[in-house]
Amino acid sequence: MNPPPALDEALATTASWDVGFVSCAVHDQSGQLDSVGDGTRVVRIASVTKPLVGYAICVAVEEGTLSLDIPLGLVDGHSVHPNLTVRHLLAHAGGYTFDGAEAVTAPGRRRMYSNTGFDLLGAALGQAAGMTVARYISEAVFVPLGMASTELRGSPAKDVWSNVRDLGRFLDELLCPTLICDATFAQFTSVQWPDLAGVVPGLGAYDPCPWGLGVEIRGHKAPHWTGHNNSPGTFGHFGGSGTFLWIDPDTTTGPLATVCLTDREFGPWSLDVWPALSDAVLAARATTP
Repeated sequence: MNPPPALDEALATTASWDVGFVSCAVHDQSGQLDSVGDGTRVVRIASVTKPLVGYAICVAVEEGTLSLDIPLGLVDGHSVHPNLTVRHLLAHAGGYTFDGAEAVTAPGRRRMYSNTGFDLLGAALGQAAGMTVARYISEAVFVPLGMASTELRGSPAKDVWSNVRDLGRFLDELLCPTLICDATFAQFTSVQWPDLAGVVPGLGAYDPCPWGLGVEIRGHKAPHWTGHNNSPGTFGHFGGSGTFLWIDPDTTTGPLATVCLTDREFGPWSLDVWPALSDAVLAARATTP
């Protein structure tokens, strides 16, 4: 099937971006609609790692390897807050700062975006599964989805390497889940602790600051890295390496998803071009017969 001309035009705008490399793809529930750039080039996707890890943890919860709500107790031999759970850490409500080793508040009090929290999740998952988090996420998510070029090479907060082709397969899964049941998927994409305020690094403070289980939920944040016309239910993540993916379940033509990888670190340029691209994608899809 030939891509819609309007979608071609929307993706072609990436040629004007001040980056050395860019690759994007747009998917709906039928699969890939259009793409631009080298979809096989592997790059570090930075914090776009977190939705992949969150999804693997959802698989682990369904398998009984982890629980969302039983306090963790000991993680890698170290005591944590007695009320700290996997759910807290996935939703950045565990009380940890961005990269601080120790919690600064009790769980569930504030939304503090935290790489430390995801490193703790990786340790907890590895401890419970009896294998490294890299092996678990590969066996639980990458292999069954055919993401052959995707690998966790370090921190489960920020060190997955992947390409647009593989992440398109992940988008297909998020558009039509097969690895987890509908009830678990609903929790993955639902706001946890809806009243919590917080900060999205590089964007600003929001009250409230909605988050799911490893995915940011757009809500009514402004400004934002997604489009002005993305629905409040849009979920996804961006990475400091100049990467993003989002899934909008509520467009006028049905669920729609976009992934974009570049080789330039996130900065003001991103907020100049990412929302415009997202709005152009949404508009192009809305006008497609």
